[in-house]
Amino acid sequence: MNILLFYHSLVSDWNHGNAHFLRGITTELLKRNHKVDVFEPVDGWSFTHWLQENGAQRVEDFKRAYPHLNTNFYDALTDFETSLADADLVIVHEWNDPELVEKLGKLKAKYGYNLLFHDTHHRSVTAPEEISNYDLSSYDGVLAFGTVIRDLYIKNHWAKRAWTWHEAADTSVFTPVVDKKKKGDLAWIGNWGDKERTEELVEYLIKPVKELNLKAKMYGVRYPEKALTLLRDAGIEYGGYLPSYRVPQVFGQYRCTVHVPRRAYTRSLPGIPTIRPFEALACGIPLISAPWQDTERLFRTGTDFMMVRNGEQMIHALHDVLQNASKANSLITNGLETILDRHTCAHRVDQLMDIQNALTKGTGKDTAKTNIS
Repeated sequence: MNILLFYHSLVSDWNHGNAHFLRGITTELLKRNHKVDVFEPVDGWSFTHWLQENGAQRVEDFKRAYPHLNTNFYDALTDFETSLADADLVIVHEWNDPELVEKLGKLKAKYGYNLLFHDTHHRSVTAPEEISNYDLSSYDGVLAFGTVIRDLYIKNHWAKRAWTWHEAADTSVFTPVVDKKKKGDLAWIGNWGDKERTEELVEYLIKPVKELNLKAKMYGVRYPEKALTLLRDAGIEYGGYLPSYRVPQVFGQYRCTVHVPRRAYTRSLPGIPTIRPFEALACGIPLISAPWQDTERLFRTGTDFMMVRNGEQMIHALHDVLQNASKANSLITNGLETILDRHTCAHRVDQLMDIQNALTKGTGKDTAKTNIS
């Protein structure tokens, strides 16, 4: 099958967590002998920031880590028709310009490919006017990374059909790396962001680390000076940008990690953990999470990972995991088991193929019954 994927970036994961999932999906599709072409804008914000520091070296590092992956850079003058002429399936990510989204929709009638829109963000709740600007009238449906988002597309008449398609771990990359010589107690990997979880990071991560006097390191981008000051005050080392393919090695050097969801997901988008917990569990590191609602029963809370309700509980949970090897090993074993049983990119490609087959046969699927999780 000939598949075209229009995404913000395949090459850059700078403040762009969806790149992790896209790489895994593309890898799995290639394993199954599909022809896959990825398109990304030459001036995308993630790629541009990614190149600003040691750009040439980062490109070479990416090629070594993913020798099988290639991307096609485009600009406003690029003509896609030659590629689209032979396409069976086209997937368009929601970080593309509305003009491109509309253009690919109009060309569908000419070339007859199946066309899906992929939403992996909270804008359907926090900026619905932006989503409503997309013309999805010619699209076959939407792949939403949570049922609450899927339902919004139908309720608001943004799309005629939608499916739940959660993110998952790329287990060709995210896998346990055993390093008996641990460098510290806790590693946290995530971007600081736009005040979307500052209070939560202080309550569930920075204060507990300081209270327990843990040896910790935080990685990510967009850390303002105020955030760096908080880290220094708590004795937390700052590691800066970390390519996603280096995450397993880092997790292998630490004894636990923490998940702190952004506010939009805890308050308005239950059931969406984002990709970080999938990857942490796939790497075999004990995970303790700040509160979120697993309404779609993706995991076995308390078995695959620990969930706490406040900062005081986080302090006790971290102490428990770090002092109780049996507890830590149980979380490692159970969390990895759930990922391998249900949440790999191979699972998501299986589900994508089910949708593609149904669309090709002209049957579609009932949106109320098609939960991909």
